[in-house]
Amino acid sequence: MRHWIVRLLFALLSTLSWPTWALDLTGGGVVKTAQVRAELLVHAPEGVAVGKPLWLGLQLQHAPHWHSYWKNAGDSGLPTELRWTLPAGVTAGEIAWPTPRKFPLGELANYGYDGTVLLPVPLQVSPGFQGDALVVNLQASWLVCRQECIPEQGSFQVRIAAQGSTTQHAGLFQQAWDAAPRTQAAAASRLRPDAKTLRVSLDGLPAGWRGKSLEIFPESAGLIAPGAAWTQGWNGTQWSASLPLSPDRVEGPRQVPLVLALAGAGEQQAGVRMEVPVEGEWPAAAQRSEIPPALKQALAQAPQGTGTSGASSSGTAGDIGLWAALLGALAGGLILNLMPCVFPVLAIKVMAFARHADDRRAHRRAGLAYTAGVLLSFLALGGLLLALRAAGEQLGWGFQLQNPAVVAGLALLFTVIGLNLAGLFDFGRVLPASLAGLQLRHPLADAFLTGVLAVAVASPCTAPFMGASLGLAIGLPTAQALAVFVAIGIGMALPYLAASFFPWVAHALPRPGAWMETLRQFMAFPMLATVVWLLWVLGQQTGIDGAATLLLALLLLAWLSWAVNRRGKVRRLLAPLLLAGLLGWLWQAGGRIWTPVNEPAQVTTTSALPTADRSWHAWTPERMAQLQAAGQPVLVDYTAAWCVTCQYNKGTVLSDRGLLDHLASARVVLLRADWTRRDPAVTQALAAVGRNGVPTYALYLPGKEPRLLSELPSSAEVIEALGRR
Repeated sequence: MRHWIVRLLFALLSTLSWPTWALDLTGGGVVKTAQVRAELLVHAPEGVAVGKPLWLGLQLQHAPHWHSYWKNAGDSGLPTELRWTLPAGVTAGEIAWPTPRKFPLGELANYGYDGTVLLPVPLQVSPGFQGDALVVNLQASWLVCRQECIPEQGSFQVRIAAQGSTTQHAGLFQQAWDAAPRTQAAAASRLRPDAKTLRVSLDGLPAGWRGKSLEIFPESAGLIAPGAAWTQGWNGTQWSASLPLSPDRVEGPRQVPLVLALAGAGEQQAGVRMEVPVEGEWPAAAQRSEIPPALKQALAQAPQGTGTSGASSSGTAGDIGLWAALLGALAGGLILNLMPCVFPVLAIKVMAFARHADDRRAHRRAGLAYTAGVLLSFLALGGLLLALRAAGEQLGWGFQLQNPAVVAGLALLFTVIGLNLAGLFDFGRVLPASLAGLQLRHPLADAFLTGVLAVAVASPCTAPFMGASLGLAIGLPTAQALAVFVAIGIGMALPYLAASFFPWVAHALPRPGAWMETLRQFMAFPMLATVVWLLWVLGQQTGIDGAATLLLALLLLAWLSWAVNRRGKVRRLLAPLLLAGLLGWLWQAGGRIWTPVNEPAQVTTTSALPTADRSWHAWTPERMAQLQAAGQPVLVDYTAAWCVTCQYNKGTVLSDRGLLDHLASARVVLLRADWTRRDPAVTQALAAVGRNGVPTYALYLPGKEPRLLSELPSSAEVIEALGRR
């Protein structure tokens, strides 16, 4: 092969630098999805100056029947988070949360906002700020729910002139401030807990509220059961209530901040906030851990873990020690070589191997260079994943293919490789001779970059034994975690490395000849089949419009590749037109390629609670919480379109009619958690069972820890796990 690897990887990296990691990549001050229109608003009546009022606010306009969450989300949900990037001398305060409303859902209830809500944040300017304008960057994330829930994110940027006045949204900010609860002293108000309830007695509430029903919102999550029945009443000026304590309560504060509001007042209602002291002692709190006990024990003992074998079909990641994780990672790396998306890349190396079968020294050097490319790539991906997670990002293994721009870039790269293999064009006729012959003078660079390319397409494919190893690696110290990633790389590079050091392998290959050109052209078809798979993955992320836009771009790219390899007027006249057409199309419609859409997963989605039937239903945190609260057994398939193993399992074991009949008769509800697009809720659910990648299959039985199945489960394994209740 020619110098195309260097050139195309450089182009790919350049392409990948365009978008951010946000779910919605719209820049500026507005982000739009099917559920929410989010806009960053400014209120700076006296410009940007020390001691002058300066406010920013994220306005969320919800589609009908959708809502986002307050600082205490209630039984489920996540509050909106704002992460600011500000210049020196400027700091951001806390969100001035407006009074929320209650959203009942069966026996559960959440706290949040529907319609339009503005979340104001004050900014403080110190004498250290310099400049004629203040540039603010915001990375915001919010969870928007109806019956289903969709995590969304957006990147915003605004520029505020230091001199002058910015007041066009003054009315909206005033409405938000008016809707914020008014803080008042607790005075004679008290809280008293007993075995199962929290008794509330409040004085000094607004006179206009007397005799009316109120809603109460504790700012601390987990104290009460928001959806459970409760009683309230008035005795003169005193309002009292009996609130059921949450069975999962883990705190016993001496002072509880509360927000109260009129029941049924709707949007933009004004409430009252007070911090009420607690009299008496709290009952014993629930002993709850966010980490499964087995995983917690293994992390405490690493690397001398003494858990059960990592090959157990129902063990968690915490059941294996560091050495078992390293062995599992090594075995998983070996199996990665059998993934369909990796095979064409390795076949290219086999052809190069056969071409120089008699040069043992060149073989060994190329094997070492390929191994170095694989190891450094796994180290880079593992290090990036660990760094982003340490910075607060909810990411898991395979995160790069959750970005549509990465998927599109790989599709472009593989299309060019496939066309080159098929003989449509030759880089030797396109590039200067000095570049086209570079590989001949530097074959080690070619081997190294082939290792990089192999990792790029193989890393999302989680093979057996790798799930538990990667899940444990994320919780280990950095050096030990990186050792697990190195073990995966060694496993993947081992077959080619061994072949390069043992002469009998080279002698077993056919001698160079005409067959090599035939094989070269033949390998174009599995390479282009990989492009078809990538287009399907992109379609899952950006919809049919995104996939069709990229498909037309690939057609123009193929036409351009043919034209630049012609001679005479065809090349001089047609090639520039096609290049202009390709660039113009990407400029005009390229946003469809890397802008995700929030379409529901291709599984049964209804507003009612899923039942124990033979259908797979869409997983959401709220649905999962409802089913577990009802004592319903649940089997969750954590999957992604870019995971080849997931698709194999989905088309075989998980669609087996006999298994589905057995699960339905056992009243097991089937949920499918789609991780094709970046989804922090799915990432958190995976982390809760000690995993960090897909496929993961978890069986949730009432009153028991989740049971994990193997990455290549059988019907017998699922039935056996269900039988051990």
